[in-house]
Amino acid sequence: MEGMIEVSYIVLCTNDTNVVVTLAKVLEDEKVARTIRGEFAKGIRNLVLSFSGEAEIQIKTAKEIHTFRASKNDFADLVELAEEDARKNKYIKKGCEGVELVNIVTVD
Repeated sequence: MEGMIEVSYIVLCTNDTNVVVTLAKVLEDEKVARTIRGEFAKGIRNLVLSFSGEAEIQIKTAKEIHTFRASKNDFADLVELAEEDARKNKYIKKGCEGVELVNIVTVD
């Protein structure tokens, strides 16, 4: 039997978002600070929010991971095969074009 690989991919869209914000920047926003104080320290006055370290928050578009199987011999064509799989299964919608490979696993 010929060796197989399982390929995982996501569909890329023009309105996808991937932003990294520092925790310091988030806490500078008065609305956020007020919400945190109200949720975790109701009724207590004169509070200061602080943090330690260089924490970052990543805001990105949630993506569904799709998979298909291919022959190990088709390794060089995996991006094209993933695009074909996405079109065949109608994963590519308006405003979406192309795929990004996420993982490749050998299946015996």
